[in-house]
Amino acid sequence: MALIHCDFFSETLGLCSSMYVILPQPTSGQIGLTGVAGGERHKVLWLLHGMSDDHTIWLRRTSIERYVAPLGLAVVMPAVARSYYTDMAQGGRYWTYLAEELPAICQSFFPLSTRREDNYAAGLSMGGYGAFKLALRQPERFCAAASLSGALDVCAWTDQVVGERSAEMRRIFGDRPSLAGSDDDLFHLAAQVAAQPQPPRLFQWCGSDDFLYQHNLKFRDHCAQIGLPLTSEEGPGGHTWDLWDAQIQRVLQWFELA
Repeated sequence: MALIHCDFFSETLGLCSSMYVILPQPTSGQIGLTGVAGGERHKVLWLLHGMSDDHTIWLRRTSIERYVAPLGLAVVMPAVARSYYTDMAQGGRYWTYLAEELPAICQSFFPLSTRREDNYAAGLSMGGYGAFKLALRQPERFCAAASLSGALDVCAWTDQVVGERSAEMRRIFGDRPSLAGSDDDLFHLAAQVAAQPQPPRLFQWCGSDDFLYQHNLKFRDHCAQIGLPLTSEEGPGGHTWDLWDAQIQRVLQWFELA
């Protein structure tokens, strides 16, 4: 595998941004690691971080590089600050950056496939929200997405948080009445995509002791009600990296990449 760190100027954000990219390559000299190069253009996983983290976190807290080595899969891990992958009411246009500018930059830098069947999204917490948002707002681009302990019900979350956290959510999403039914509302997006002939495959996992557990159950039940296929799994535990390290391996298996 080749691990590449990129710093570049984002015209969308008007500032310097960063990402890590894992690129497949055949390996014979790395101890305990077998790499697969894949075809001319690689399948790609857009792997998203949570609210308190950045583009380095998946590499620091999991063995994602080792997990994807035998799969011929590229991994793009961008930094999006505390944006909820949203064009913020008071802040950067992080949705436009993630959905439009970043793919164009990555495809110009690296041999990444643009085919729907080769593009996947996954993330944890805020990044689980971002992964589902990518797949549901761009179903023509993504074949599957996975959320681990995802902040899936942002309408409920903005109602629950208080103090400075509440003020931060208003800076991100604006006034609460404008959020429900918008393109930042996963429940609204899911209902729109459910009617399509080939919606993206969705996988969600959440620990039963997680503070976002009830939100995940609500999204699971919503998908069942509207007829949107969703694989929902759970287990004991909270909002912790030991669980996400294990579950990202389950996600890669569920994607059926091999």
